[in-house]
Amino acid sequence: IPGVGHKYYLQFTTEDYRSRENVGSCLATVLFEKGNSPPAVTINCVDSKDEKQIQEEDNKIYQKIKQQTKPIVANDIPDSYGNIEPAFEPVWALAVVGSSKIMWEKSTENLSYSMAQVKSAKQWIRQDDFIEFDYTVLLHEIPTQEMISCHLRVIWLPGHPQKVKYFCASENQWFEETSGMESGSAAGISQEKEENF
Repeated sequence: IPGVGHKYYLQFTTEDYRSRENVGSCLATVLFEKGNSPPAVTINCVDSKDEKQIQEEDNKIYQKIKQQTKPIVANDIPDSYGNIEPAFEPVWALAVVGSSKIMWEKSTENLSYSMAQVKSAKQWIRQDDFIEFDYTVLLHEIPTQEMISCHLRVIWLPGHPQKVKYFCASENQWFEETSGMESGSAAGISQEKEENF
């Protein structure tokens, strides 16, 4: 679009990150405006799984995390051989979804990211039903091949959008996604935690 930027029309399928099975198809338009990031995205997807099945899978992940008697603390997911311990799969899944927010905001027409590893994960115990984690993740920057370290806080409850807050080593400020949640729904992110973060 002369004077504005480049607009792309995409048709693609989505896949389950573990099983690699096709779980839906999408149509999207992506507009990269000159000098602006992130891109403006309009997307429409049709899931091959029904909504009930998706909710059941979310609830399984949620229950695995909530059933822990001590806060979860983990390092190097996956390990140096590419393995993920079954107990840490829910922790990894939550980090993948949270990191997608960073990857979307930082990507440009010529630069993209994929999550390479969770360097560390720490669960915060909350008084409500939400799950909260602090992560340090490594993002693989393409085409530079650099590894970018980002600190990520994720708050989630099935049926609600994730609340994501992050800081990357190459930046000097926090970025926050309110995810359409009502005011006060992120209670529990205290000033003390941010100072320790």
